[in-house]
Amino acid sequence: MTHHPIPRRALTAAVAVGALAAPLAMAEPAAAAGPGVVCTSAKKGLAEKLTKDITAALRGRAGKTGVAFSDPATKTTCTYDADRRFDSASVFKPIVLGTLLWDAERHKRSLTSREKTLAKKMITESDNDSTTALRNQLTTAKITRFVEAAGMTRTVPNQTWGTTQITARDEQKLLALFTGRNKLLNDTSRAYALDLMNKVVASQRWGTPAGAPKGTRVHVKNGWLQRSKDGLWRVHSIGAFTTGGRTYTLSVLTHGNRTWQGGIDAIQAVARAVHRDVNPAVRGGVIAPPAHPQEVMPPQA
Repeated sequence: MTHHPIPRRALTAAVAVGALAAPLAMAEPAAAAGPGVVCTSAKKGLAEKLTKDITAALRGRAGKTGVAFSDPATKTTCTYDADRRFDSASVFKPIVLGTLLWDAERHKRSLTSREKTLAKKMITESDNDSTTALRNQLTTAKITRFVEAAGMTRTVPNQTWGTTQITARDEQKLLALFTGRNKLLNDTSRAYALDLMNKVVASQRWGTPAGAPKGTRVHVKNGWLQRSKDGLWRVHSIGAFTTGGRTYTLSVLTHGNRTWQGGIDAIQAVARAVHRDVNPAVRGGVIAPPAHPQEVMPPQA
């Protein structure tokens, strides 16, 4: 795989953690087939089409993938292994941002200039030092309280923040806080979070934006991490997309890819299927991610 130069700030965490052995259990033969795509929709025929196309996008992919999608306008949702836990990599960063905004609101204060500078670098550039500084200020305990308040029941914040455990379903709950009115974040905070995700540098706008119609307002955050214990890549992308007067969200998490590009390819195959199916009337081009994403390749440790 071609290596591309990028800022050193990208995630370099590579730690060894013990794997939990799953207990053996008796199961019917059908259970061995693994998870399947499950979609529901108020729009006739859409659930069936999404189920078929997401399944096709995932077919033959290496490793594990978790997918969750929501389009409130058509009451459409899709999931695939959405409760499987993955190392967060830099997808931890929007969780830090949510905690920062939530905590500021609870204390009835505005963000400081320092906090705004750190938050901007953390989200738009995926800067690790800024993330660590904000995490240390907030504390992992406070981030855990935010996650609990958000109903992200399977997310487990870790002091080594790149190995925080996340799920596609929980990432959708976070995106829902950013995109819809709720009791944890006010309109000003939500707009601030989405604005930062809209301003992610061009080289990091791959992943879930792939295939979105031109003119779509894209809000994205990606994460990538290669662990020394197995040499495999964790590559993730979460996004919110505003087009045609509505906003929908998509989270795709991957683990077990032997290359960084393999994770990107899996995410973008799912994204293209979703954007195509939920925007059938759109004609004319789509948003294309960088042909060669200029991401950092974290050194192996």
